[in-house]
Formats: sequence, C-alpha cells, structure tokens
Amino acid sequence: MDYLWTPWRYGYVSGSLQTVGCVFCEAPKEKDDAKARIVYRGQHCFVILNTYPYTPGHVMVVPYTHLDELQKLPREAADEMMALSQKMETVLRDLYHPDGINLGMNIGKAAGAGIAGHIHMHVLPRWVADANFVSVVGETRVLPETLEVTWARMRKAMRGEVSAGEQSLVKPTD
Repeated sequence: MDYLWTPWRYGYVSGSLQTVGCVFCEAPKEKDDAKARIVYRGQHCFVILNTYPYTPGHVMVVPYTHLDELQKLPREAADEMMALSQKMETVLRDLYHPDGINLGMNIGKAAGAGIAGHIHMHVLPRWVADANFVSVVGETRVLPETLEVTWARMRKAMRGEVSAGEQSLVKPTD
C-alpha cells in the first residue's frame, strides 16, 4: 500500500489550530506578506492564498472589514473585491492554464463557510477531471507545488512581471 503524507494538514483536521480572533483580521497585521501568504494588498481588500487549497493557485479576496454578510459590504469595497476577482482570474489563466475557474462565496456556516464571520471570495483554477480518486475517496489533495512557490509565482504576476502586455486592473501598493 502507498501512503501520501500531508503532515501540514494535521492541525487543520485535528482542530488543534484553533486561533483566537479571526484569521482574516489577523493576516493583514503581519508585516511579512510571504509569511501571511498575502499576494496583494488593496485599499479595501487583500488577496491571500488558501492555506488548505483545493487546487494550486486557490486564493481568496477578503475585505479588511470584518463582515458576515455581503450586503453589509460598502460599495467601494465590493467594487474592489470584484476587480480583484477579475484580476485573479487573469493571473490564474496566465500562470496555470486551467480549463475553468471557480469563483464563489459561502456565506454562513450552513452554506459551508469555513470562516463564517468574515466574508471572502474564493477564486481557483479548475481542470477537467481534477477531482480524482485521491480527492474523492481519500479526502486528500495532491498539489504539484508548495504554497511558498505558489505565493512567489502569484506575487510576481500581480506585480506585472509575468505578462508583459497585460493591463492591470489594480496596481500593487508595495
């Protein structure tokens, strides 16, 4: 029998990673974006890698304001959230050449939100037949690159260093 070891997921599946406060409120306080896995900081929202991604490149667009419902998000932040989602679609298509893109929000615990108190938009690349037996039967993801590699690739793309002719919807702040 073969084994796939994913020790970095133990804290998540065991519940031992319970943190005080909201992870989305705490992440922007970290000065080191690589450590926080923040790909981009905007005026109202930031883009962060999903620590437990479904696929490589799985990011979330998160407002700085702690809100539990989309209807509470001010128009300016909602506009930036959509602009960043569009930008991330472009970046993911350029970097990963997926067959499609999933874009969505789970608002509230009953809707499947892992962090129910702070709304966030998931943006992730998808490929035909990417839900293989390991994901379906073994409830395990097989990712071809580390989060550190994903972060570096996406950060570079957000700075416009990947697609020379691409017009950015947003400009990096640092």
